[in-house]
Amino acid sequence: MRNAFADEVFKLAGADERVVMLSADIGNRLFDKYKAAYPDRFHNCGVAEANTISLAAGLASCGLRPICYTITPFITARCFEQIKVDVCYHEMPVMIVGTGSGLSYASLGATHHSLDDIALLRTLPTMQVLAPADAMELRSCLRAALASRQPTYIRIGKKGEPVIFPEPPAFAFGKWNVLRAGETVALLSAGNTLSLALEIADRLKGEGIGAGVQSCASVKPLDEEALRRAFSGQKVVVTLEEHGLIGGFGAAVAEWLVDRAERPPARLLRCGTGDHYLHDAGEQEHARAAYGLNAGPITDRIMQALGRKS
Repeated sequence: MRNAFADEVFKLAGADERVVMLSADIGNRLFDKYKAAYPDRFHNCGVAEANTISLAAGLASCGLRPICYTITPFITARCFEQIKVDVCYHEMPVMIVGTGSGLSYASLGATHHSLDDIALLRTLPTMQVLAPADAMELRSCLRAALASRQPTYIRIGKKGEPVIFPEPPAFAFGKWNVLRAGETVALLSAGNTLSLALEIADRLKGEGIGAGVQSCASVKPLDEEALRRAFSGQKVVVTLEEHGLIGGFGAAVAEWLVDRAERPPARLLRCGTGDHYLHDAGEQEHARAAYGLNAGPITDRIMQALGRKS
């Protein structure tokens, strides 16, 4: 995903002279092509993420379109106050991109895990939150964010995420992409769990259960029409995310659900990481398994919710 990010930002900068890249001491070689072409529109701000955000807000106030980029926990949790006061309060069109989101940096330990970034940033008024599934959907999200006049946060993976969309799909804030239709279960995936959702759908199909799959890159705003269809048309609605259950995508869907005047009949299952830190070392798949965020356990939960034996 990060290679696609660098390539798409290079293209956006070529088409729009307002684009300015702010890197917080990361991705120097990644942006060699960009720096060679637009040296005056690239700034390595060093290990100073809060200053990076404040600088971006100032640039945006002058009519530029800054993009801030570094490892997710450092560009979100570390500088939350600057995002809140400098960017969101003034509704500056700053794009904040966190790389290695979720458990992408699992082997580096909890300091590099980002299981709270959606929870933090979706609380801020004016902030839009996007979680593209793959490199192609990321390109669409970047284009939409640049066209928007609001602050936008985009969480992306690090590398090696499977490419699911054959080309950049249509994207709009508050709209989700449907990959499969299904009459019994709705699998709503935010971010890099889309391949997991497809695997679960295949397992359910083997049990004679039709499962629809949607890529829910627009976490804030939600696709409310898609949610109304899912909860009125299916028996179980499942949210999937490589993020904590508290405050994440599933929590946003749960909040939407409890605010409805009439409760739909479908049951909601939220799948994400639990309320504890992971202390043992391992790569991303190991960390997912430790949190129960893989196809077997999730399929079992869905079967139980349907009253079926797995």
